[in-house]
Amino acid sequence: MQKLVRDKITDIIQQSGKQCRWETVSHEEYLRLLDEKLQEELMEYEESHSLEELADLLEVMRAIVQVRGWSLEELEQLRVDKAIQRGGFDGKILLKEVEDYHA
Repeated sequence: MQKLVRDKITDIIQQSGKQCRWETVSHEEYLRLLDEKLQEELMEYEESHSLEELADLLEVMRAIVQVRGWSLEELEQLRVDKAIQRGGFDGKILLKEVEDYHA
């Protein structure tokens, strides 16, 4: 088993009477593992549609933002800017087709 886990998981495992082996990974490996974790958490949310899984997804996103040298404030401002320019998803709009009239 090799997977990226939250910081306190090794302590929780040991407190339960089990033993575990772990290591701290390089920056590059951490980025790769975070990308994998993002996919894992997204799949778990898609299966459960639970708020808990969304929280896990958000935590991974927070870690990615931090490790890439961005801030949550920058992320939120970008989200707001895009919502102002292109809208959000509240309208429940399903685009069905686009035709090119200049052909």
